[in-house]
Amino acid sequence: MSIRLDTGLLAARARRRGQAGASAIGFRPRPPLISGTAAAQHLSLIWRVGESQSLRRRRRAATTALASASVMTGLSLYQLGVIRRLPELPLPGFDANVVDASAQAYQLLGSPDATLGVVSYGVTAAIAGLGGERPPAVLSAALAAKAAVDLGWAVKLTADQATKHRAACSWCLLASSLTLSTFVSAAGEFRASRRNRS
Repeated sequence: MSIRLDTGLLAARARRRGQAGASAIGFRPRPPLISGTAAAQHLSLIWRVGESQSLRRRRRAATTALASASVMTGLSLYQLGVIRRLPELPLPGFDANVVDASAQAYQLLGSPDATLGVVSYGVTAAIAGLGGERPPAVLSAALAAKAAVDLGWAVKLTADQATKHRAACSWCLLASSLTLSTFVSAAGEFRASRRNRS
């Protein structure tokens, strides 16, 4: 199916759903790394109204990565001194303020680690958004690899709460749970990508 015909079908689906179409306003002349207008219009419709399993998996991965970034944004406000205290569960052993004010939380690159987390999860979400409806295998592999790195770091920091800080951060545990969900979606996309190309 040509892009023009496929775009027409997607535009009709968007209209039926009451969603905006994809206007032809774009960059002219087109600099490097910028898609052509027709391809970008098609991509707009693919992401907003497309229904393939690949899109669904990558939407889930992007959603949970962005949710993790949102949690990290709140923690960053505390670590940067914008807010004085983090709200915490009124349960024994939970103290986000102790965990997120520790020296360890400022050692990586000499920066508050939650601020780095915002960037890292944003990169994961951006990778999930690459490639259109049928991304090349290398993008599926990159998404799975990045999600695995995110999960490995989240597991390490979760273990540190128990072994080093003797306190739990409910916000950090929420971000770790979301990171696990991102990894599950990314790994599913990677497996499907390999099956489709074998």
